Amino acid sequence: MGVSVRPAETADIPALAEVLADAFEDDPLMVWILPDEESRRARLARFFAAEVRYHHLAGGGSEVAVDENGVIGGAALWDPPGRWKQSTWESVISFPAVVRALGTRMMVGAEVGGVLEKAHPQTPHWYLATIGTGAQARGGGYGKALLNSRLDRCDRDRIPAYLESSKKENIPYYNRFGFEVTDEIVIPNGGPTVYPMLREPKMLREPK
Repeated sequence: MGVSVRPAETADIPALAEVLADAFEDDPLMVWILPDEESRRARLARFFAAEVRYHHLAGGGSEVAVDENGVIGGAALWDPPGRWKQSTWESVISFPAVVRALGTRMMVGAEVGGVLEKAHPQTPHWYLATIGTGAQARGGGYGKALLNSRLDRCDRDRIPAYLESSKKENIPYYNRFGFEVTDEIVIPNGGPTVYPMLREPKMLREPK
């Protein structure tokens, strides 16, 4: 089965959000923010749809991985250098949708966002805010295709890449792509540990 990567479009948002909700349903950080198992999947889909629609699409770094029939199996939400933080306007227009997604857990989500923001590097980098593969597509090379698509550009442009892994068991996977853990971020009030990871650009061979 061939996997290809293309830029995400507005029409992709529903399917993209469902894929990411599937991928993050058991994620420790999302479980902490949305502890109710019955509503978590639907709330995650609403949350990711809002994030993509009101922030990530505008930066041009959102990508989807599709099979030969064009079905989305994975997605990556990248923010370009200097664009990782939501603008005031983006925060305002996305607020109603985020409230619908998080409900009474809105303040918990805001607290987590604040903690991660304080630890965020200030030097120019591509920020991998979210990457995930749906259950039906796991093991099919979707994650690898999505990572390589943007990391190849990072290498060409000599720009670092940054992400936060909320699953410790995923660290070796990101290590294979050149990411290294730089710290540990403990979410307050008994929350999980998040692992910030930085990847320096690889030297490219000069053409002969």
